Amino acid sequence: MFNTGERPSGTIGLAARLAGLLILSTLGWAQLPFNQMNPEHRALAQTIFQKADFTFETQTPPTRVRLAVMEKLFDRPRLAAAMWRHCQFVPSLFANEPQGEKLVIDDAHGLRGSLALAYRQPGLRVYLIEGRVETGRMNNPFPVGAKMVVIYRYWEGPKGFESHLQTWTTLDSALLAFLSKPWRKYIQRRQQEFIAYINFNIAQGGAFADLHPLEFRAPLRQEGDPIAIRQFDEVFGK
Repeated sequence: MFNTGERPSGTIGLAARLAGLLILSTLGWAQLPFNQMNPEHRALAQTIFQKADFTFETQTPPTRVRLAVMEKLFDRPRLAAAMWRHCQFVPSLFANEPQGEKLVIDDAHGLRGSLALAYRQPGLRVYLIEGRVETGRMNNPFPVGAKMVVIYRYWEGPKGFESHLQTWTTLDSALLAFLSKPWRKYIQRRQQEFIAYINFNIAQGGAFADLHPLEFRAPLRQEGDPIAIRQFDEVFGK
């Protein structure tokens, strides 16, 4: 005989939440191409994924920019950062590749991160990010360090370039995770706002570059970064 009595609503709610988390974790695990990463990247990605404090995803609306142009900018971060600054997006980011393996992003005001491209294929890139935000930089009451796995999918739809970004974030220490508990929703909200903003501006900056590339030539030459200038010529011609 089946028990037809109703379970307490709290039990049902807990079971539903646990089921939802299990489904989301399974979907995320299937999406991350662990087997295609090198052992170092795979180990870090698995640790972040399994111990994530926050998860987040966002999608950009269609933007009128060619997929080929976006691909070229993704592969030339010094140029992309210089064009970002010329568009006067905030924060004003600088990009460097000191060892040729990791990309270092810095706004010179307390926001810094390193990005490693762990996997790529047409329309898909997986990044491993280690970042730090100093006290007060984003109205945070204490320094926040974190590691992230980012899945960035992009494609050219009938109305233009579109992208979807999904992240898993873990704070850089158990002590920080404990101290941040009262601020957890605030930190997550700020991260979500910042990532959505960055992702949107990437598409908008690419669209402007595609339509008016010569607008960037003089400012790039004035800044004088030879790598960014060379990358500009590679993408848009001299």
